[in-house]
Amino acid sequence: MKLVTFKYKNINRVGAVVDDTVVDGLGQKNIPQTMLAFLAAGQSALEALQQLIDSQQARIPVKEVKLLAPVPRPGKFLGIGLNYADHIAETALEKPEYPTFFTKHSSCVIADGDAIHLPKVSEKLDYEVELAFVIGKRCRHVPVEKAQEVIAGYTIVNDVTVRDWQFRTPTWMIGKSFDTHGPMGPWIVTADEIADPHNLSLKTWVDGELRQSSNTQYMIYNIYQMIAYLSQAMTLEPGDVIATGTPAGVGVKMKPRGYMKAGQEVKLEIENIGILTNSVIKEPEGFVA
Repeated sequence: MKLVTFKYKNINRVGAVVDDTVVDGLGQKNIPQTMLAFLAAGQSALEALQQLIDSQQARIPVKEVKLLAPVPRPGKFLGIGLNYADHIAETALEKPEYPTFFTKHSSCVIADGDAIHLPKVSEKLDYEVELAFVIGKRCRHVPVEKAQEVIAGYTIVNDVTVRDWQFRTPTWMIGKSFDTHGPMGPWIVTADEIADPHNLSLKTWVDGELRQSSNTQYMIYNIYQMIAYLSQAMTLEPGDVIATGTPAGVGVKMKPRGYMKAGQEVKLEIENIGILTNSVIKEPEGFVA
């Protein structure tokens, strides 16, 4: 199932994409109308949505809706750094002794088709294709062998990074959290449809030029190890999004540098999930408090 958050007639809703339609869960029994609530409801919500799909009712053409980020404001939005050996090699950094997590603040999240802003304060704007998993059950101290049970599904994240700001703090947080620098989507593919998340091809194109091409089998710390590690420290909750790292091919390591520029388009594709596409524009004039 492809779970989506979408806007139709100025109302945000939860549903599922089926072929070229969206199955609309608005007003349906046992289908909450935010993704966080839907995921927290667990199996009952999934079953209710599946019944609606099977009924062939409540269908809206995809072209008539606006797909939003599947989790528009996750409670936790985390990433792991240096999790592919080839990316470590291109950065000339040491392999981390432990999984190295950082925070992307949820205010950076945007949807497929939305614009990434080239900040006024930097031109060092980089892309990172990443498989992300979405937590489906509140959990703590999850053993590796049971970690699969707490995953609701998988999505695509572009871990957009402002490179000079990234290294102003050892946590990387500010350089990872600029507004619009968390493209996510276009949907969540439920875990039952991904036979092996550790064997998916992933690619990045910038204006049609292939920049990244790898496979999730090359992760250093796999998804289940990440869940076990994080859940020793914190309670993971439905709707938390964790991005699993990027392979080699980032712009900062190209010669000359391959940073994204205004007017370009960046496209990410992950096997069995889909395509996430965003344009790059100059940061618009913002508000002053």
